[in-house]
Amino acid sequence: MGSSTILDILGSLLIGGMIIVSIITVNGNLAKINYNYGSEMRVQENLVTLVTLIEQDFRRIGYCAIPLKFPDPTKALLLATKNSIKFIGDYNADGNLDTIYYYLGDTSTARFTKNPHDKLLYKKINSGNPTWYSLGVVTFDFTYYDAQADSLAFPISTPSQVYSFRLSVLLQSPEAYDTNYQYAYWRQLRLSAINLRNR
Repeated sequence: MGSSTILDILGSLLIGGMIIVSIITVNGNLAKINYNYGSEMRVQENLVTLVTLIEQDFRRIGYCAIPLKFPDPTKALLLATKNSIKFIGDYNADGNLDTIYYYLGDTSTARFTKNPHDKLLYKKINSGNPTWYSLGVVTFDFTYYDAQADSLAFPISTPSQVYSFRLSVLLQSPEAYDTNYQYAYWRQLRLSAINLRNR
């Protein structure tokens, strides 16, 4: 009778231990799924915010509410590099021409995040201080095309050759779970302000 009780106790301990291990495993998996879902959602929201901002501003390339103030759209682009673009446009649609400059910092600019790959994206209007965005931007890469849809090689010394461009953006979450970062990728196949085509 005593050995039977000991076997019952050992069996109960074994089954109880297996149940506890299962609960811990399920709890860990739920925590991982919850964290990944939350991170992925934040990255997607950041991407929507960034794309909305970019598309709104890039539509102003070569635009002016008073067209006579900007008769030559070939002079709209001032700088076209792999990670930056500077252009002239009527930013506030008030009839005054503004210079808008987007550029990507390096990884040292976003040291306050735990992601070693993300960078700050800067936007500067005229001679004001740049506004920076910490949205988890890892890549912000341009490809520029001429009127024949051929890609232009860097460096582009004559921005007036640019007829359209492609922008590729990769965002990552600021923190990793098990060294994995959530990410979102956006590529606008051919982004062209109407005013660039108005030649």
